[in-house]
Amino acid sequence: MTALAARRTVPQSARARRIRPALFLGVLGTVVGFLGSWNPSYWGDEAASVMSAGRSWSSLAAELSTIDGVHGVYYAFLHVWIATFGTSELATRLPSAIAAGAMVAGTVVLVRRFGDARLAVLAGAIAIVLPRTTSMATEARSYAMGAAVAVWLTVLLITVLHRRASRGWWVVYGIAMAASVYLFLYLGLLLAVHASYLLLTRRAALGGWLRGAGIAAILAAPIVVIGYQQREQIDFLARRNYATLANVLTGQWFGSVPVALFCWALILVALVWLVWSVRRRTVSPVALLALLWLTVPTAALLVGNAMVSPMYNVRYLAFSTPAAAILIAIGITVVARVARRSRARTYSAAVLVGVLIALCAPVYLAQRTPWAKDGGSDLRQVAEYVQAKASPGDAIVFDQSTKPSRNPRLALHLYPSSFTGLRDIGLITPFDETNGLWDTVAPLTDTTASLATSADVWAVELTHGATVPADVSFLEAHGYELNSTTLIHRTTIYHLTKE
Repeated sequence: MTALAARRTVPQSARARRIRPALFLGVLGTVVGFLGSWNPSYWGDEAASVMSAGRSWSSLAAELSTIDGVHGVYYAFLHVWIATFGTSELATRLPSAIAAGAMVAGTVVLVRRFGDARLAVLAGAIAIVLPRTTSMATEARSYAMGAAVAVWLTVLLITVLHRRASRGWWVVYGIAMAASVYLFLYLGLLLAVHASYLLLTRRAALGGWLRGAGIAAILAAPIVVIGYQQREQIDFLARRNYATLANVLTGQWFGSVPVALFCWALILVALVWLVWSVRRRTVSPVALLALLWLTVPTAALLVGNAMVSPMYNVRYLAFSTPAAAILIAIGITVVARVARRSRARTYSAAVLVGVLIALCAPVYLAQRTPWAKDGGSDLRQVAEYVQAKASPGDAIVFDQSTKPSRNPRLALHLYPSSFTGLRDIGLITPFDETNGLWDTVAPLTDTTASLATSADVWAVELTHGATVPADVSFLEAHGYELNSTTLIHRTTIYHLTKE
């Protein structure tokens, strides 16, 4: 072997050793996220994704001109995806599982950029099991993609800094950052994270970064304007009071109180260690970056939510999941250092990771039950029951007293084959012929002419306890008799007949 060949082989083998852990953990993250992701029924937010993606291009453009413009890139992607793979839960959630794996791989690569291979593997492993990761892997929404993009954008930033790259790389950074904002608007908060990191560690690079940030701001301006113009679509946040201490400390990344207590304890250890290292002037840049990434976006949304307009939701901070994983990994490493011997340190770290996995396991399993979404969405099971019991020509009506995202009529579009041959007597305009998200429907009181030709009616209502739904009362007042009442989970199906 020549000397030149030897020099080429060594870097290539070293590069392979660096890449393998990221690839392995990324694939494992996808598998863990994907398993059981098809079990839960769709829910309202996913209905918006699937129904929007199922529109024609012209119909989708009409919708995005009035609502959900900030989700346009994801809807367009999903439109192409479902044309090939279909609209089952398995098919539409698979991209999120893949994105979760990409986020895990990016977390490993990012930490490895700072030189600590063991910490990189540990952070990647933790990123796989965190409840926010395993949750967004089962969502036909853009959150997992946003988290993957966030970590790889940060990898790009650190790579540019370490290589002291030319101006051209800052242009690439700016274009990539702008593109991320089109995928998920709040990814623009990464600019604040990156700016804070540079101010504290690499002020000399601020000039190049400002050029990239300026490009990002200019290119992303149209989607920011669209988001502002359509801001009324998140007005519901004002009525939900999501910005609570419980949501911030538990709901954002950890899913349950036991997981949150364990993880925050480790994050606190990492924070104490970081403060101690600052005093010793040996600050860990990866710990500082992770801390800024965890806190700056959260603080920005909470302040904006309190002082400007409702804008906080636990899912909106999913892109900070890698930061949580990194800080937890640092906390585990610091605790393990109490042991004097290397083998004991490895054993201690493994025990802590095992405890974390054990705490996360119940959350993981709960996320994959049939009723896991939105407090018990049962749209698929409703569709299956209707398909089994109803006959062609029967009329069907849906509860109109609930918010659109929980309307049982969503089952009609998410599982259309189950409703073949039934008469949707309340429909005025199908959703894909409007510039909004949902169907335009008439109140049941305006459908008496259609009812006159229907001997059998199925009323699909959210559970009302002992109260008889208004639809059922109306039908009974018009000569129908209640034949059966079936509670699915949170939805009740009433079968009424008339001689």
